Amino acid sequence: MPDWDDLRIFLAVARAESLSGAGRALKIDPATVGRRVARLEEDLGARLFAKSPQGYALTEEGRRLLDHAVHAEQAVAGALEEMRGAPGQLSGQIRIGAPDGCATFVLPQVVAEICDQNPGLEVQIVALPRVFNLSKREADMAIAVSRPEAGRLTVQKITDYHLHLAASRTYLARHSPILAPADLKHHRFVGYIADMIFDKELDYLGEVGAGELALASNSVTVQLNWVRSGAGVAVMHDFALAAAPEVVRVLPEKIALTRSFYLIRHADDRRVERLNRFADLLAQGVRREVTRLESLT
Repeated sequence: MPDWDDLRIFLAVARAESLSGAGRALKIDPATVGRRVARLEEDLGARLFAKSPQGYALTEEGRRLLDHAVHAEQAVAGALEEMRGAPGQLSGQIRIGAPDGCATFVLPQVVAEICDQNPGLEVQIVALPRVFNLSKREADMAIAVSRPEAGRLTVQKITDYHLHLAASRTYLARHSPILAPADLKHHRFVGYIADMIFDKELDYLGEVGAGELALASNSVTVQLNWVRSGAGVAVMHDFALAAAPEVVRVLPEKIALTRSFYLIRHADDRRVERLNRFADLLAQGVRREVTRLESLT
């Protein structure tokens, strides 16, 4: 029967899909990771990974082992929390996946406050402009902008957030005035790369009657920096505008969008009390921080 250390290495390879990525996460040599995986496969009499130019993909046997390994990881984390932590405090490592706008402008303050209250807790925020695969255990939980339609997942709506057209004061001073939606066709727009929009809820420009899309990025942070530099007009999160006082809303009474954040978790994790407690703190904090930031704009 595999020991916990073998399962820990198996989980790291499953998440990173490479020996080098797992080695970086575990701070051990990739060759050692490879030897440990080979030993585990030999002990179990099963091939856990299929190697290809794209990396290490779980086989059917590997996918069956994955849930057991995650449960072992959670049990170890819970035991350490009980042994090390003060009563009622969280400890161990938790990984959150989130779209980069939320990860950049909302989560840092929220997570810092949770960690202040729980000194034994380590939180990782993975900011990627895509949907996280919780079935592959890429993260313990994820924040998304729409409800998933498949998978053994639990979904909790956290909060609504708001978006408006925005531009820098310097851009507006240099270009023709925007007095009505019809004026937008004369302006240069910043937005998402069309074929990299991972969720239909992020396809804003058609809703606002945007002009020519001249500057595109899959990163909200890049888009905001373009807007700050006077490069064009964009649909921006109100909570991000608090970090850019040189940027103002455009036609706020006529064009406004509302979207939502959802907390997504694997269904099996409902039995893990430490994740339940963290999820509650995270949802409360995100609601509070979105409200606070939007009130500043």
